[in-house]
Amino acid sequence: LYSLGEAVCDLEPGTIPASDPKILDKLKLCPALTGAQRDALNALLLSGATAYGDPSSWDLQTLQDLGPLHPLPLFPPPQRSLSPQAAREDFRSSIAAAYISQGRSQREKSRILLRALAAASAAAHPRLKRSSARCEFEPVTASNINDTVSYLSAEQLDLCLSSEVLVENLEAVLEQPIINEGLPVLKKKVDEFFPSGIPEEQLRHLGLLSHLYTEQEISQWPVTSSDTLLALLSSSGDLLEDSQVQELFSRYLALGGSWTGALLQEIGGQFLCKLQEEQIQQIPAGAIGTAGQLNISSCSQTKKELLYGKAREAFASLASTPGPYYCRIRPYLGGAPAEDLKDLANAGVTNMDRDTFLALNPQEFQKLSVTDVKNLLGENLLELKKAEHEPWVVSWVQRQFQRELDCVLGIGLQGGLPEPTGTSPATATSSVTTPTTVTSPATATTPVPTTPAAATSSVTTPTTVTSLATATTPVPTTSASVTSSVTTPTTATSPATATTPVPTTPTSVTSSVTTPVPTTPATVTSPATATTPVPTTSASVTSSVTSPAPTT
Repeated sequence: LYSLGEAVCDLEPGTIPASDPKILDKLKLCPALTGAQRDALNALLLSGATAYGDPSSWDLQTLQDLGPLHPLPLFPPPQRSLSPQAAREDFRSSIAAAYISQGRSQREKSRILLRALAAASAAAHPRLKRSSARCEFEPVTASNINDTVSYLSAEQLDLCLSSEVLVENLEAVLEQPIINEGLPVLKKKVDEFFPSGIPEEQLRHLGLLSHLYTEQEISQWPVTSSDTLLALLSSSGDLLEDSQVQELFSRYLALGGSWTGALLQEIGGQFLCKLQEEQIQQIPAGAIGTAGQLNISSCSQTKKELLYGKAREAFASLASTPGPYYCRIRPYLGGAPAEDLKDLANAGVTNMDRDTFLALNPQEFQKLSVTDVKNLLGENLLELKKAEHEPWVVSWVQRQFQRELDCVLGIGLQGGLPEPTGTSPATATSSVTTPTTVTSPATATTPVPTTPAAATSSVTTPTTVTSLATATTPVPTTSASVTSSVTTPTTATSPATATTPVPTTPTSVTSSVTTPVPTTPATVTSPATATTPVPTTSASVTSSVTSPAPTT
């Protein structure tokens, strides 16, 4: 830090919280800090992890020591020439003046400082500790709201602000940086002023107070117009619980309200997704069709599917023109089934953007082919590569063949399935059923010894057998090819000439025989002529037999 000198003013915002605490003294010398630097500095100061301690313990001297570093840059630092009380008042006024234009996060920081100032003020007024039954400050009126409300503790707010002044100036009061503990005090005063219930006109001015009411209390509100409904929703924003939003809509519909496209457009997807599924089912498709682009990304999957079904019905007339249809249905595709996504892919007009792609139902996405995904993303195919580490994308990739990912997509996705390997030729085997009659035209005069052998020589004898049949027998495991079955005892029919009888043999024989053939566990696979006995070998016998063969 010492070697950096003035260069400390150019540090990256992220280095400020991680630096030595003495960096604060160096930053005081900077003529100006960027917005990001100031945010990092504010976060560090308000964390309490500095020499200045927790903001709730800050006093006037702390504020003076902070100088240009105090965490609210819009507020001028307290003037040293002022008395302690005047300095606190001046500082409080500057906070109140800037509060209205601040965001929610900065407003919370402002309230932290206000609590510190209120504590300091209480310490300077011992009488407040001795008597809390009356207002020790100037009573709040319509003319001094900006100068008093933000300075009061919850107790003094109750004592110094009347219900009448509050109700007549409710919006002006709620614009002040009131500490969180003061809001229930304001709610109590409003309820006391309207013992029979808050009128609808006043409901529109409840602002932040609306989120303090229970579902039971909301169920009694006279919410008869969409203007009242929207005022209540917009003023409390995301402070409302889902159950409170659901009760608001139930009350509005029960009193004659209706769903319109304009209303849906005003409330947006944020509040639409907080509705119950039964309430969403009540929305007519026509209202969805005129609501414009709604962001339903925060909806549950079931609610997305319900809204998609209504959008599909609303835009059904555009189905014949894929381009316009996709533009209208796009916000609701998070609830689309795979079949509809495939139809859009086949239309080839989507060029789906990243947000829409990431909002798809992961389970339905798994059902898409590589070509489907390519056609859906179109020119934005590289968005798939950017999302390759998303769990549901990883799961999809693992279901596809790697070769298809490479050839069809060509964006470097890895982790697909290998190509299936081919199967090797198997040895054919046949069952043998005995007894069977096989006839084949053959001439056989010489017995063929029993042998699991391959005979390719011809055997000729003066005996002619003419019959045609197929015999099936058990075939021994050999290196021979077996292509038919022989049933024994059989009469084989085979166009063959044989000079020797064919004894019983576990061979593979295919023949046509016209005379009884001895019991032979064999399969005849081709015509042949046998002239000599064939020794026992592991082979298939192919012969043509023309004579009766004695039974062995």
